[in-house]
Amino acid sequence: MMFTSRMIQLFAVVLGKDSERVTEALLREGVMQFINISEVESQRPNSLSAVKPRVSLTEISDLRKRVEGFLHTGGIIPAAPKETDLNNRIPVHIEKERNHLAQIASERESIRQRQRTIQQEILNIEDIRRQVELYGTGLSGVTLPAKHTFISMQTGKLPVSNVKQLEDELRDLPSANITLGRENDMAYHLLISMKRDSEQINKIIAKAGWTKVELPAEARSVKKNIFKEFSEKLKALTDEQKKLQIKVNELAKTDAKHFKETWVNLRVNELFYKIQTHFESSSRTVIFTGWLLSSKKEKLTELIKKTCQDRCYLEWNEAGSKDTIGDEIPVKLENPKIFAPFQMLVSNFGIPKYGTIDPTPFVMPLYLSMFGLMFADVGQGLILAILGVLGVYLLKKKGQKEGLYYLSWLIIWCGFSSIFFGALFGAFFGMGLFEPLWFDFHGIISGHSVGNSVINDVFDILSVTIYFGISVITLGLLFNWINIIRSGKWMELFFDKGGILGGWIYGGGIYIASFMIAHDYKGLPPGKTLFLLVGLPSLLLLFKEPYHYFAHRKDEPGKKFNPLIILNFLMEWLVELLEIFSGYLSNTLSFMRVAGLGIAHVCLMISFFTLADMTSGIASVLILILGNILVIALEGLTAGVQALRLNYYEFFTKFFHGTGKLFTPISLSSYK
Repeated sequence: MMFTSRMIQLFAVVLGKDSERVTEALLREGVMQFINISEVESQRPNSLSAVKPRVSLTEISDLRKRVEGFLHTGGIIPAAPKETDLNNRIPVHIEKERNHLAQIASERESIRQRQRTIQQEILNIEDIRRQVELYGTGLSGVTLPAKHTFISMQTGKLPVSNVKQLEDELRDLPSANITLGRENDMAYHLLISMKRDSEQINKIIAKAGWTKVELPAEARSVKKNIFKEFSEKLKALTDEQKKLQIKVNELAKTDAKHFKETWVNLRVNELFYKIQTHFESSSRTVIFTGWLLSSKKEKLTELIKKTCQDRCYLEWNEAGSKDTIGDEIPVKLENPKIFAPFQMLVSNFGIPKYGTIDPTPFVMPLYLSMFGLMFADVGQGLILAILGVLGVYLLKKKGQKEGLYYLSWLIIWCGFSSIFFGALFGAFFGMGLFEPLWFDFHGIISGHSVGNSVINDVFDILSVTIYFGISVITLGLLFNWINIIRSGKWMELFFDKGGILGGWIYGGGIYIASFMIAHDYKGLPPGKTLFLLVGLPSLLLLFKEPYHYFAHRKDEPGKKFNPLIILNFLMEWLVELLEIFSGYLSNTLSFMRVAGLGIAHVCLMISFFTLADMTSGIASVLILILGNILVIALEGLTAGVQALRLNYYEFFTKFFHGTGKLFTPISLSSYK
């Protein structure tokens, strides 16, 4: 668990007639990350050619994504294929499924077009209603009180047979056509529109046989409440909109079963042909190669031999062997599920180089300790934990939001860390409701500490974070030495600024700083001690550049030695020393931000309690509630980001080589 998992490479040759069964077996097992031999031109025999799938992988992938998109519109998330789906794999009728999708897409687009039209009508009516509300209208007199209104309103009559024609013509314009009454074969209407559309409106009503009239009083009083007409029309349009949406959803669900089966079959074929794109063939044989976990070697060997009835050649090469194909070894991080949120943090920074330390198990306690020291409060931590649990509950069944799911788990862990450190410091929503188990953080900052603890003032709090930082940096240096030893780079172990000499200087600097503090900053250790602590390792670093020069001189035969090279050695040495001294000093002091943010957290709570004391009753309670919400949101985010920064830049940079490539075997559960 501390190191990346051991990998092994398989080079296999099988008969062409067995390639289909072997492909199915490899997909069923799902443990192999294939290497495309054609991309490693120097290691590819000229007699080999790429195996071409019977169906275009691009066409299958494109159709599968279209089907998946269609299912998503109906709220359906297809599940990953199972082994039974592989056993029942059938050829894909791409053209047939394309036509089926096109037909449904056409129906759906027709409905969508009607929805857009209705939505435009709704906007038009709401636009008219806003104008009427703004300027008012006396319907009984059919007059407009303001000359500057944007509304044009007129009454008239037209043949009943032309009413539908008028309504159709007015559909795309913001207008309200209200029936006031009928007399014989004539319909009396009130037409409200925007003045900007007067020219178009006049053409439309003239075409419909509109005649402007003054209505009798009894006709004018029939429709006094114009807003009722607006509301009824809006309700009718909204209801139709809802019915159309239901129809769209039902359209997706009607063929859901068929398309789910189609998606599964497409996905199985896509993965099947994806494996075969990594095959190379000769006249009678097929060759493939790839990486898998060493622990899977025996099982896969048995499976391939059984599938081919021993008509195959299998060659296994350990990672790092000169016989392996390609230079990049994939990395598999195998951590218990409890570490998943912290593995996400590591992966966001980079994938560890193969064979090096996986820092995930160490990131968990370090990150949570940093967060807890900066955000120590039992009550606020409990709120964070509850929010995290809610996020986990809502995202549990949404596989495409895996990142947010693990982020929710991270929030839960951070909440528990806050609760733990809140108990150590005796903080509950900024109040000291119980005795602290370690020291009274709030009391020290506010100046009311009882003074019976080892930690009595702000300087003691800063010292805690400095010691914590020294421990983290030292751990990073030890990890770096382990990584270098495993890679066999012995001179780098000695001369690297994160190696033994760099660590020697850092340890010497810590001793010197401790000595000065113990002597009230009035003295340094004896001269011999200073020389042994920092002088000797600094002088030994002077040999680093000469060693590199003479060790690699044979690689540059035209390069001759001259006195200027000595000056270059000295400059490189001085720069290296400057980087070591300033780098380690800034790295260590950077951990003071843990204390700084913890102090800021306490000060914010003190400020809100002070404001609450200046008021009384409900106002005081509201200030405390809003204050806690602000602190949880602002300080919680800041503490999370700063804890991540300290891990990335003060811990990872000492040993982490994020140049690895994640192990992604092709299996039925593959995401891509």
